Amino acid sequence: MPTGPRDHHPIRIDKISKDQTLQLRHSVLWPDVPLSHVCLPEDDAGIHYGAFSPQRDTPIAVISLFREDIPTDKETPHPAETDLFSGSANLMTRYCEGGLLAVRFRKFACDPQYQGQGYGSQLLLHALSMVRSDWGEVTMAWCDARTATQEWYERRGFHPFGPKFFKGAVEYVRMKVDLEDLEREE
Repeated sequence: MPTGPRDHHPIRIDKISKDQTLQLRHSVLWPDVPLSHVCLPEDDAGIHYGAFSPQRDTPIAVISLFREDIPTDKETPHPAETDLFSGSANLMTRYCEGGLLAVRFRKFACDPQYQGQGYGSQLLLHALSMVRSDWGEVTMAWCDARTATQEWYERRGFHPFGPKFFKGAVEYVRMKVDLEDLEREE
């Protein structure tokens, strides 16, 4: 996984509030719906990180992390539960695959003018490293990735699992990575 921006401009990564994630989540991920629809019911229980360039007081990339088990292959999201406007916390199993403890990241977004420069990769790696440090028992990370970003995740060591599904009109695939594999690549 790339460890920093290609052009080597320094960025700062900090824990941020859920409110600091909303504008970027909205503008990048779901610009055609009201801002309230990018709020997650579980946001208060999550840890949120933002990447900041020296020129901006607002984040250029954001990610939100939650303790949440990896769904088993038997679980396929029910269409009503994956609707764009409903929470998805009830989709997941209560047990992890093979006894592994997992973290789920959601609403990972990077300002389009900063995409392709390594900032998102650096933020993802930092956030997962911090979770591993703070929640030592966590060994896996996973997300619902848009199929349009699947190759990006695969280049960073993630593997798809389970069937593809839709949230609104957007197709998704679940992706997971063993956090120990990420540490070996650093």
